Amino acid sequence: MTLVSELVLTRNQLLQLARSQENSDFTAPLQRLSHITSDLQEGVMKTRMQPIGNAWNKLPRLVRDLARDLNKKIELTMLGADTELDRQILELIKDPLTHMVRNSGDHGLEMPAERRAAGKSETGRIVLNAFHEGGHIIIEISDDGKGLAADRIRAKAIANGLATEAELAAMPEAQIQRFIFRAGFSTAAQVTAVSGRGVGMDVVKTNIEKIGGTIDLKSTAGQGTTFTIKIPLTLAIVSALIVESAKERFAIPQISVVELVRARRAGTNARGDGEENTIELINDTPVLRLRDRLLPLVSLSELLGLEPADTSDGGAHIVVTQVGSSLLGIIVDRVFDTEEIVVKPVAPILRHITMFSGNTILGDGSVIMILDPAGIARATGVGAGADNKLMKPETVDETGSTDSLALLLFRANDTERMAVPLNLVARLENIPRDKIEYSSGAYVTQYRGKLMPLLSISANPDVSAPMQSLLVFADGEHSMGLMVDEIIDVVEDRLEIELASAREGSLGTAIIGGQATDVLDTGYWLARASRDWFDGGAADSGARKKRVLIVEDSAFFRNLLMPSLTAAGFKVTAAPGAAAALRLRDAGQMFDAVVSDIEMPDMDGLDFARALRASGPWRDLPLIALSSHADAGDVEAGRDAGFTDYVTKSQREHLIGSLRQCLANMAAL
Repeated sequence: MTLVSELVLTRNQLLQLARSQENSDFTAPLQRLSHITSDLQEGVMKTRMQPIGNAWNKLPRLVRDLARDLNKKIELTMLGADTELDRQILELIKDPLTHMVRNSGDHGLEMPAERRAAGKSETGRIVLNAFHEGGHIIIEISDDGKGLAADRIRAKAIANGLATEAELAAMPEAQIQRFIFRAGFSTAAQVTAVSGRGVGMDVVKTNIEKIGGTIDLKSTAGQGTTFTIKIPLTLAIVSALIVESAKERFAIPQISVVELVRARRAGTNARGDGEENTIELINDTPVLRLRDRLLPLVSLSELLGLEPADTSDGGAHIVVTQVGSSLLGIIVDRVFDTEEIVVKPVAPILRHITMFSGNTILGDGSVIMILDPAGIARATGVGAGADNKLMKPETVDETGSTDSLALLLFRANDTERMAVPLNLVARLENIPRDKIEYSSGAYVTQYRGKLMPLLSISANPDVSAPMQSLLVFADGEHSMGLMVDEIIDVVEDRLEIELASAREGSLGTAIIGGQATDVLDTGYWLARASRDWFDGGAADSGARKKRVLIVEDSAFFRNLLMPSLTAAGFKVTAAPGAAAALRLRDAGQMFDAVVSDIEMPDMDGLDFARALRASGPWRDLPLIALSSHADAGDVEAGRDAGFTDYVTKSQREHLIGSLRQCLANMAAL
């Protein structure tokens, strides 16, 4: 294998030389040599391949002994045992597979009496399945047991200080379950020879990532758990993407690369196509808004302490890589092509640098390092898996108050500095002025195949500038562009309205980034753009500081309400659904009032109201219903369920008035 690897390197060098010479006599012989080398490489690789069943030989006896020791009935099914992979990888995955099967039998499967009570067969089933998929091996370890206990994982995470109650209340169950991959994490009541699911799972994850693989899980309460492992076929010769940063080339294994994105660096001018992504800064961390999620970014040149290349064109290439079940973007200067590279081990003097997984020799004879995306994530603290909020589909802490928000700063009316919550803004656009049309007394532009209304904060917008900056707001079928003079920055700061505004379109003035800044009343501009979007006016600001919980499954509407209620003097917390709100209640959180949507998945507002009124510390709180429908029947159903008042979503002023009235009535009791 070593000799074939050297032959592949020599082949690559010769092909590199041939590319620099047109119509060379060596072209045809080199192509023939390349084919022969590929065939020889494939043949030698086949001799290294062994069926994965060789790593499963000891598992049937292990399961029999386990069943006897635990007084359980366990059936082991092995599928795809003839699936072949590299002998080196086979040796490396034996121990992780053994550990995971042992955990499935011990912690995953119930005792026979429990299974009978749950309507299951007394015999629990563990299934191992292996198959090829896209140049990788997929191994699934599944059981039909009780699944992972999210409540116990949640309690252990709080006890270990891994997350707060508020953070856990906002996390989906799948994200909470991934805490079992954290070092030393276990929900086992006591340590035994075969302990609870979670003991050593961090070691399993680390060992799989060392060979360029990933591990993920899916667990359903009462139905079982499935672990999915994805590993490369071989470690000797792999396909890699060659990139350049600070005039140095690096290789990134293609198994880790999800996609490539061209982006514009923060603070640079747009190129005029209105479609280019922009790197933003949140709390000094570069991020990219990629398809409704914030992707954390790492600059390769800064990470390695290299002299950054010339970025005067404002452009950057981002390699989106897979780190566990999450994504991480690596900023590089150039992207070349994919090549088959021979992986050489890292020299001992460099083994403490976790960003590198090996090195290789390119066709021109230069030695380059092979990057390890998981190691880069660990080195920067950006891609640490479940504990990194930026890598999750939700980009804000749904149960966090408005004490700290990501805010977009922009300039309007020539010099006026304004801010709007970043999560309300769908896109930042910079379009040519000639794409803006005037029709029926209003500005419009053709945006993604539809006409989008444009509004200007300035009374007399400058129509002479060649480009126009837009804040695009979108929710469902609705979209609107707000014309501003200049996009300044993205910052994370407290949102406390200190001076009320008498001007329409502004909630008031706050200190953001050390400067007085007007906070945009987004609802006002949305209502102006579309009559059936939302009604509203300037928010009232005379209320006392009271804690209000918003329960709403629409992220857009949550983010729309929070600044308005904050400007009205309330301290606002948001939950993405009834289940998250009930977890906050059970965790001991207290509020002065609850505002809940009616139409929500899983548990609707009526069932949520009944659950609150049945028992618990929130039983007597004012409970206000929010809905798009408010006919007499809807209102009566809401009051029967336990709602104190019923408000339509378009009536923001009515909502604020209702909150104040309900709180005043509570104070008078």
